[in-house]
Amino acid sequence: SREDTATKHPLTHINSTTHSYQPAVTGFEFKVQNLEAKMSETVKVMSTFGSIYGHRPEVALRLKGIPYELLLEDLPNNKSELLLTHNPVHKLVPVLLHGDKSICESLIIVEYIDEAFEGPRLLPADPYERATARFWAQFIDQKFARPFWMSICMADGDKEEEENFLKEAKKNLLLLEGQLKGNRFFGGNSIGLVDIAASGLARWLGAFEEISGVNLLTDEQFPALCRWAKEYAGDERAKECLPNMDELVAKITAVKKKFLAMAEVQK
Repeated sequence: SREDTATKHPLTHINSTTHSYQPAVTGFEFKVQNLEAKMSETVKVMSTFGSIYGHRPEVALRLKGIPYELLLEDLPNNKSELLLTHNPVHKLVPVLLHGDKSICESLIIVEYIDEAFEGPRLLPADPYERATARFWAQFIDQKFARPFWMSICMADGDKEEEENFLKEAKKNLLLLEGQLKGNRFFGGNSIGLVDIAASGLARWLGAFEEISGVNLLTDEQFPALCRWAKEYAGDERAKECLPNMDELVAKITAVKKKFLAMAEVQK
């Protein structure tokens, strides 16, 4: 049966935080009532265990102090009717359910959470800085991700192609290294949109490196990114929704074996 309830997986959290919103300004009754109405709507995250993209809305909600329910899908084999109803276009996780509204695509969800709920800002207030954060978040998903993960996943494949992916991955890592500019996080002293977009480097990379034997992110070449990854994984709110390393390695190994077996059948 599909493991989409909180009692079936140790990493599933229902009402994951106990923070409650206390209005800082008491003179604006309409504003307070509006915020209270938003806060009273149920918040759910549809995800699957070990999803890099599913981690993003979870950590955004935790940084905001918003309680939520996590619904785990059994992907890719069994897509629930709830998922197909709320993401009929892509039929993928994550999906944020906020009252009767559904929001898809992880970075869009993070921005929605930042705008819909009170709490620490995840995007800068300044328009230029906000646009810059969006640029680098999109860079991570659109240009950085594929060569980065392919350079690791192809460790047993075509060596020339693997080398090309590795060169591009390291070039992109250097670009991200430069964006930290001596700060704890990409946005300064607190976790923001770009940190959330790059969160795969803080846990998933280690699992892929353990499986493949490829060490891509080293202290010698990327000291700022290595320090950042430790800072991110050590943050109490992020740590609570990062997958257990042993379980993550087991999941990725199982998926890899499945794909290799499929490839053999197709030969």
